[in-house]
Amino acid sequence: MQALLMAVWRRKPKGEVLIHSDQGSQFTSMDWASFLKHHNLVHSMSRRGNCHDNAVAESFFNLLKRERILFACRLQEPRYD
Repeated sequence: MQALLMAVWRRKPKGEVLIHSDQGSQFTSMDWASFLKHHNLVHSMSRRGNCHDNAVAESFFNLLKRERILFACRLQEPRYD
């Protein structure tokens, strides 16, 4: 929440900003909803049990993580245990 608040404070958006999240309990709470409303943010979340709602983003981050780990492993010195 602090990172989101910092982004709003620094950029000072003129209109509503869309915030996408999963359906975790922290994102479905009344505290979260009031925080978003107070800062002119609009909440968006995927439908329960529908993995295709966010498939493109999930695929992108999967590839990013995989390549980051593979690249980092290639840069390490070989171990001779």
